[in-house]
Amino acid sequence: MFNLYFTALKSLAAKETNRYMRIWIQTLVPPVITTSLYFVIFGNLIGGRIGQVGGFSYMEFIVPGLIMMSVITSSYSNVSSSFFSQKFQKNIEELLIAPVPTHVIIWGFVLGGIGRSILVGALVTMVSLFFVPLHVHSWLLVIITLLMTAILFSLAGLLNGIFAQSFDDVSIIPTFVLQPLTYLGGVFYAISMLPPFWQAVSKVNPIVYMISGFRFGFLGKTDISVLWSMAILILFIVVLYAICWYLVEKGRGLRS
Repeated sequence: MFNLYFTALKSLAAKETNRYMRIWIQTLVPPVITTSLYFVIFGNLIGGRIGQVGGFSYMEFIVPGLIMMSVITSSYSNVSSSFFSQKFQKNIEELLIAPVPTHVIIWGFVLGGIGRSILVGALVTMVSLFFVPLHVHSWLLVIITLLMTAILFSLAGLLNGIFAQSFDDVSIIPTFVLQPLTYLGGVFYAISMLPPFWQAVSKVNPIVYMISGFRFGFLGKTDISVLWSMAILILFIVVLYAICWYLVEKGRGLRS
């Protein structure tokens, strides 16, 4: 039975990987180009006027945030678009009647999101080397935070795909929710630079904790406790996974 489930998981993950690799010009190249523009505009042109942030050059400071932003966007969009496309084409019904547990279906899509986000994150990191030397305080924390963030937003993308009724619905959350939260999550500034009131408001944004934890892995400095960052990540993963499992298990919005 385990071999059956493992084969099903491997097949789903391979299908998701082949999907985004087949159209790599659309899935891998745009985030790299966008991030390169951020490096040029914010790093080179504006960063020189800002000076140092927390003892690091502005370019060094924003690199972890830009990598994390690309990971968040890639993992979310990969799963939401893939899952909704299968739902739209009625292919999801074949998965629902297959003799595999819901956990396998969920992780098949999540692994696809993780794979794409890691590739994009690695490409963005390589681009950053043209602008600033790489400093890593803790590889373990960098890897753990990256993987947990990719899992979290893959699950969030899956949730979006479940509820979406049209292709327009797939783009609503990234445009009006995810993108504003990311830009306000401390990618381009330190939370400690804000007035006390706005620091308190920023701490309501969960993306702040992810970027802070990831930045600590690179620079060894953070505005928020690393333990808090890990706790928030684990909490959101558990909650979103439970919701996704319930909805897929019950076939909410999936069965025709």
